[in-house]
Amino acid sequence: MTVEASDVFCGLPPADLKALQAIARERTLAEGEEIFKEGDAGDGLYLIQDGCVEISGMLADKHRHVFSRVQAGDVFGEMAVLEDKPRSATAIARGPTKVYFFDRAELLPIVAKSSALALLLLREISSRLRDFNRQYLDEVLQTERLAVIGRFARSIVHDLKNPLNVIGLTAELVGSEKASAETRRLAQGRIRKQVDRISDMISEILDFTQGTDTQVILAPSDYIMFAEIIVKEIAPEAALKSVTVELESLVDSAKVLLDPKRLRRVFYNLINNATDAMPGGGKVYVRVRSENGQVLTEVEDTGPGIAPEVAEQLFEAFVTFGKAHGTGLGLSITKRILEDHRGWIKARNRNGSGSGAVFTFGLPVVA
Repeated sequence: MTVEASDVFCGLPPADLKALQAIARERTLAEGEEIFKEGDAGDGLYLIQDGCVEISGMLADKHRHVFSRVQAGDVFGEMAVLEDKPRSATAIARGPTKVYFFDRAELLPIVAKSSALALLLLREISSRLRDFNRQYLDEVLQTERLAVIGRFARSIVHDLKNPLNVIGLTAELVGSEKASAETRRLAQGRIRKQVDRISDMISEILDFTQGTDTQVILAPSDYIMFAEIIVKEIAPEAALKSVTVELESLVDSAKVLLDPKRLRRVFYNLINNATDAMPGGGKVYVRVRSENGQVLTEVEDTGPGIAPEVAEQLFEAFVTFGKAHGTGLGLSITKRILEDHRGWIKARNRNGSGSGAVFTFGLPVVA
């Protein structure tokens, strides 16, 4: 590969090519030989005759990253020609390599006289920066994709722990030699409910992450009876974490349009979040009252309350605080379910910061 035959310089005027040939110095490099490294003085431009050169740099995490591999006919080190600054990357020969070297002090006068050569070098720099930006964006997107997958995986594992714990403890009870037929029958029902719950949770997460519209079939139901059943289901599970769940209803009966499977998820999300916030135990109060044609439900705990860092974004996806395995999907899903029921939800601390969280949601009453 000669100077005039290279794709980079072949379009230059003959006078410019002759001037470049006059200052070109041939160098032969061995496998793994370092041509220059970060911090070295920018001494000039290189054109590869034969072989391959790897351009790399040290990132903030102290890992070396390969930016590009340049082949025969390519140039590298071009930024050193236009700016008098130290090298920002390291160049190493990958295999036996031959290059032309153009000393910066000799090359600058030629560039000053040749607008064609100056434009060529600017184009090379622009092209190199475009390639680097594209590579960087691809890697950032890939990293973000992996991070999102990790968040969803942690979310699913975290949500599955509670029902799996119930299934495990119930299975041990059933396996006991002293278990009566009635105990086994009740245990079978409890395990069946937890399996259904796991299936519902996975469906909710998939619907949320895929952005699909979930078909909602609402039927008029007695909301007070529904709430009593759900609290009875959740109370034993919360008791395993030394948390007591109490239902207080100021309404005897209220008809609400609801999807039992999906609305059950709202209760589980809110009460499980409350128990997670009280690792040392505590109480959760579920209060139901009627107001302005709506059934209002409050889920209040005796925990530390809502952290001010997340108070404004509490129902946004991926917003979480203080939970080792949480992703913030739970409350986003809760909000979506309630909106599908034509309802709403809001949150506050009971008496200011550090005094327990109160989540209130409303559903329209059927006339």
